[in-house]
Amino acid sequence: MNIIISIDPGNKKCGLLLADINKLSVISGKTVKKSYVISLINEWKNSYNIDLILLGNGTTSKYWQSELNANNFTLVQLVDEAMTTLRARERYLELCPPIFPISLLPKTLVFPPSNLDAVVALILVEDFIKKKLEWKKPIELRIWP
Repeated sequence: MNIIISIDPGNKKCGLLLADINKLSVISGKTVKKSYVISLINEWKNSYNIDLILLGNGTTSKYWQSELNANNFTLVQLVDEAMTTLRARERYLELCPPIFPISLLPKTLVFPPSNLDAVVALILVEDFIKKKLEWKKPIELRIWP
């Protein structure tokens, strides 16, 4: 198994992550509007040999499971996403440490951005493989179409 897509499902937006687990690296990660999820997965599927799609078992997982099945994505595995939103804040600060003088504040007083859905998708992969991934590219925090 090499390439995994991870989905943090939501009502209006979802976090998607494309990862190479052999290299322990993130290829791409985005927060996208609900209407763009299948398009982005198809785009990644056309460029990479996807081995598995991890789907968080929270908010709208049943909806997304049926959408993925309807679009012939059959290698889908539900994974526990309990507490991942809270953990995403801490993981974001690891990936993007604050700069001086904010770095002097205790982490409990540093508030990361709110659109961390792609970081939640990262945590789903990391929990699944029980290893941390490297995310070299800048983390996109905007919501894609």
